[in-house]
Amino acid sequence: MKKLLVVLSLFPLFIGCKKVEKKQPKTQVVEVETPKKEVPFVWEGANIYFLLTDRFNNGNPNNDLNFERTEETGVLRGFEGGDIQGITQKIEEGYFTNLGINAIWFTPVVEQIHGATDEGTGKTYGYHGYWAKDWTSVDPNFGTRKDLEELVKTAHSKGIRILLDVVLNHTGPVTEKDPVWPDDWVRTGPKCEFTTYENTTACTLVENLPDILTESDEAVELPDALLAKWKDEGRLSKELDELQLFFERTGYPRAPRYYIIKWLTDYINDLGVDGFRVDTVKHVNENAWADLHKEAEYAFETWKKKHQDKILDDNPFYMVGEVYNYSISGGREFDFGDKKVDFFDYGFKSLINFELKSDADKNYETIFKKYSKLLHTKLKDKSVLNYLTSHDDGSPYDKDRTKPYRAANVLLLTPGTSQVYYGDETSRSLIIEGTEGDATLRSFMNWEDLDSVPEVQKIHKHWQKLGQFRANHPAIGAGKHKRLAKSPYVFSRTYDKGEYRDKVVVGLDLPKGKKSLWVKGFFGNGTKLYDTYSETEVTVANGKVILDNDFDIALLELVE
Repeated sequence: MKKLLVVLSLFPLFIGCKKVEKKQPKTQVVEVETPKKEVPFVWEGANIYFLLTDRFNNGNPNNDLNFERTEETGVLRGFEGGDIQGITQKIEEGYFTNLGINAIWFTPVVEQIHGATDEGTGKTYGYHGYWAKDWTSVDPNFGTRKDLEELVKTAHSKGIRILLDVVLNHTGPVTEKDPVWPDDWVRTGPKCEFTTYENTTACTLVENLPDILTESDEAVELPDALLAKWKDEGRLSKELDELQLFFERTGYPRAPRYYIIKWLTDYINDLGVDGFRVDTVKHVNENAWADLHKEAEYAFETWKKKHQDKILDDNPFYMVGEVYNYSISGGREFDFGDKKVDFFDYGFKSLINFELKSDADKNYETIFKKYSKLLHTKLKDKSVLNYLTSHDDGSPYDKDRTKPYRAANVLLLTPGTSQVYYGDETSRSLIIEGTEGDATLRSFMNWEDLDSVPEVQKIHKHWQKLGQFRANHPAIGAGKHKRLAKSPYVFSRTYDKGEYRDKVVVGLDLPKGKKSLWVKGFFGNGTKLYDTYSETEVTVANGKVILDNDFDIALLELVE
């Protein structure tokens, strides 16, 4: 919290009030930041922003067309111009900081297939990043390796972590420009049925999406097409030398998954990225994830040793997995029907939780109590990544964007890690005329609305206030929940780690005008609190605090 410091000509006098009136000519009023305990970053309580690289912000229009990707596509199924530089620009502008975001996850930026393919929804290019052609290159439509390096550096300078979205399960589809990988690398059938472990892992997700043989330990040679590509680009020797060193160090067989693991962890070695969001987790033999995590941790620690002046904290490398349809109520295990797998045992700190969107219209206490209990019992020392909307969930919460304030309250105040999908905070439309399938969820970020529409600006401000409060208080996502009063609804969160303790109180569905919030037993009489939502300082008296404003929410923290 900002306070004012009054400096006199003879001696300094520190004042703890919000405003100080200058009473004599020699008195200088200077605004300073009061000393406060550093807020530790914890992944369990992080506020992660997820965006499609191609659909967020176009920072460099000169890279919009590459590899003759000029075929007419279905609506929103071609490249739209968003890129790595565009993300960096928004970091520099403070967009994410003002939103309370402390980690960014963006869709894969590795080189995509050059051609287009039709999956029944119109011709589509790999704008989304999930159709890898070469894991060792950044796709020029997204930018360059240097652009990616600058993004990570800029984010870290703002205290923001970077999650790379990684794919180990499949290559990109086969097109006239993109030949299939050798059959000792991939399977091209059968199509997954999703009823057993075997027909979920040893299969192709959809037609024409070659599946990496991640379960194989058989040594394979590099594809001729990839070798030729590297040769044309002048980096064949470098890539081969690095692979030789990797396999000598690790002792792994030259099996498909280990090549890709090496290529993915290079981004950690080179750039110091903080974590991976892992795609299609349940479609890969779980042992592959343990291998990926082992090498990712090694790469992260190696990078830290080389860049000790750039280390943000002592958090280990973070991996969150997309086990499609995993729900927090399932605890640690995912049920394939004939087999259960605890993916948390294979390197994952967290899994994406597909359940919150179904819980979101329940009363707040039901949601918060349930999540707090599960996270501190069955999922102790692990976490879940909560979301309400996403890039591939055709049944998001509030698809019509009629409940943006409710959505913010649920997402940002529910225990666990939060995932803000780009445009949640600006009510970006999820219903786009003429689209087929998931394209409707992936329109370009609605910056124009944010600049010109008052209601969008109001919604955005609400998301900012809640996001900043969450970022400043690990207790919200990682702390223990307790209801203090039923009506009006008031709850507390408490987080303890070592010598650090965080305590907050939140009120929701409050009446407009004068209101009383019960805090007895949590904050004692005489305790000074600050409501960050209304920017009002209050004092606890008779076990409660009194606020008088037109807001239906209060976010109370201790005055330091």
